[in-house]
Amino acid sequence: MTSIQIGAQALLGGFGDLLLRRQVFIRRLQWGIVAGYAALLVVPVVLPLPASTDFIWTNLTRFAQFVFWGLWWPFVILATALVGRFWCGILCPEGALSEFASERGAGRAIPGWMKWSGWPVLSFISTTVYGQLTSIYQYPKPAALLLGGSTFAAIAVGARYGKAKRVWCRFLCPVSGVFGIVSKIAPLHFRVDPASWRAPGGRPDAVNCAPLVPIKTMQGAAACHMCGRCSGHRGAIRLAWRKPAIDIVRGSGRMATGWETAMLLPVMLGLVPAALTWSGSDWFLAIRQWLVEACLDAQLMWPLSLRLPWWLLTNYPAAGDIMTIVDAVSLLALLALSAALATLAFGFPLAASAWILRNRLRPMHHLAQSLIPLASASLFTGLLSLTITQLRMDGIVLPIADDLRSALVLAAAVWSVALCHQITGLYDRHFGRRLLATCLLALPTLTFAVGWAAFS
Repeated sequence: MTSIQIGAQALLGGFGDLLLRRQVFIRRLQWGIVAGYAALLVVPVVLPLPASTDFIWTNLTRFAQFVFWGLWWPFVILATALVGRFWCGILCPEGALSEFASERGAGRAIPGWMKWSGWPVLSFISTTVYGQLTSIYQYPKPAALLLGGSTFAAIAVGARYGKAKRVWCRFLCPVSGVFGIVSKIAPLHFRVDPASWRAPGGRPDAVNCAPLVPIKTMQGAAACHMCGRCSGHRGAIRLAWRKPAIDIVRGSGRMATGWETAMLLPVMLGLVPAALTWSGSDWFLAIRQWLVEACLDAQLMWPLSLRLPWWLLTNYPAAGDIMTIVDAVSLLALLALSAALATLAFGFPLAASAWILRNRLRPMHHLAQSLIPLASASLFTGLLSLTITQLRMDGIVLPIADDLRSALVLAAAVWSVALCHQITGLYDRHFGRRLLATCLLALPTLTFAVGWAAFS
């Protein structure tokens, strides 16, 4: 290790220790974020809907929409990919409120059903679908209902279970699964040195790991909230650099589960792209047209005219924006179709590659982890389209934004292929079999990236 690398590691370790010493300041910062979050969530609900002449800088509702969907979500995903889950540990209002409630709550034991690994996947799917049905990106009421409901649930869970813990964040948060997956490509993590842990010395006092991570045996950074509370503990835990995506190849990626693969294939590579682009999708229009004709042939008028409350389906007559039953069914069909196609397109090559390498399916979930750069880039660029759209509505055009988004997804696809080839080397040293396994997964990976670049 060069002197520059040693100095960089020392500087980074010092920053981790600074986080530990500034926990009081971090708490105050969290309360400031909570106040701003509540104001931007609640105040627009009581204001009239913005007119076509309103701008981000002149209308609070437009400003709140831009903060939530133009800045917050896309750049939290980007930050998680670049530096890990610092958002979760330092800035997230839900996490802060849940832990605050847990410090003063009943402190009950966490029930077994709450620890089920499938909750992050199902909750993310549910919130994504519900958000599209109610047009959460366009209107303040569904945003307040969904985000506010999630925050209320986080507080309720904290008040009932655990003691000074973030039980909600660990097991139930709708985006915890996504953050855990994206953080695996980050070049920063809190490294645990087993030898130093066993040696005497270091900071001996106990650490309250709010997200319930077993820090002594922690591998990777998927579950770590990067809050800094454990920095220097027993002289064994330090904030450190690591090779980007090394966690995927040799870290926690080796212990990948079927639920992580489910989050990647049908959800992040299937459901999410369709959810972010459905309004301009030819497939959506084709499905809707077929359903309309079927209803007319059967003389069923109510699916074409029935209006449900805004908290079930989009219903804003003043804005000329109403979602009918046919629209909703068309959207659900498109999302289901996209998820199924992504599962088939990536699932069969993954299974075939795993069979080629070891004549069994065990490496399949590990190989699926190589798709994390592609899934992360498609999620970020898809959310970034909301930023670009809102800015264009106000006359602000970013000339090369679309080209940069396409280039990022294509570069991520190439990275995913390279990671796949690295992973194959852990299971088989025969170059021919490794190359064949890599090519099988490279085909859908590059096809997805080219398609995303062409149609996003």
